[in-house]
Amino acid sequence: MKMFRFAIAALPALLCAAPASAYWEFGHQTVARIAYANIAPRTRAAVRRLLAETPRLDTPSCPATTIEGASTWADCVKPLKGPDGKPRFGYAYNWHFQDVDICQPFSLEEACRDGNCVSAQITRDMAILKDRRAGPKARAQALVFLIHFVGDLHQPLHAGEKHDKGGNDLAAAYGSYSPKRFNLHSIWDGTLAERAITSGPSLVRRYSAAERQRIAAGTVEDWSRESYQVAHDVVYASALRGDPCAPSPAKVTLDEATIERIVPVARLEVERGGLRLAKLLDAALG
Repeated sequence: MKMFRFAIAALPALLCAAPASAYWEFGHQTVARIAYANIAPRTRAAVRRLLAETPRLDTPSCPATTIEGASTWADCVKPLKGPDGKPRFGYAYNWHFQDVDICQPFSLEEACRDGNCVSAQITRDMAILKDRRAGPKARAQALVFLIHFVGDLHQPLHAGEKHDKGGNDLAAAYGSYSPKRFNLHSIWDGTLAERAITSGPSLVRRYSAAERQRIAAGTVEDWSRESYQVAHDVVYASALRGDPCAPSPAKVTLDEATIERIVPVARLEVERGGLRLAKLLDAALG
């Protein structure tokens, strides 16, 4: 499930150095840092203890002993192979998203069949973390998955789509920047997320109790529905000039006016992800 500072002219230099994977590191790390700044001291201590157990996962090329490393671990391990040559964590591929059609009524039934979707795995990881009888390795893995998946859920194209692999099949330009293979998903994963996170005051701070209660209200299903609605109302509507369910062209362009209009939405999604992750960590570990 990777999520955002600069003018259009600065994009080429930034993007050449950026990783091409889900919700780029900056987004996931920011969600995790917001959460870490807003959990209770007792929860923070429990998180540190479990992160110290992550070497048991035997993924030395993907260290997760810090909150930042934990936030990107689930993406980092995707290419790791087992002794049989097959992906060690291939079973978790579908856990990063849920393909809910934005042009149909919201429902998780089909998208989460057999628990193979991001919201179902968030619930599963919470149950493992709450179970003090679960071994340290199991709880450490549940923690790093949870930290990552809450970030994924708040990237709207991980929660709603139009039979286009969450926008991956829809070629897109970001202002005047349009490298080969750029698409709507990569914009929301990286360039837009980068810009949103770095626009305005830092999102990483201690929020007031009232802010935390307001932003983190609801359940995982409520957050799924909300993210799906953002995909409908903002992501596709802005890309398709107002009608999110209109047939998609071969390529869309987000002009500067559109980008300025949707930056606050992308920024809010990161903020929501961080404070909701904090709520879940306190519930499971505090």
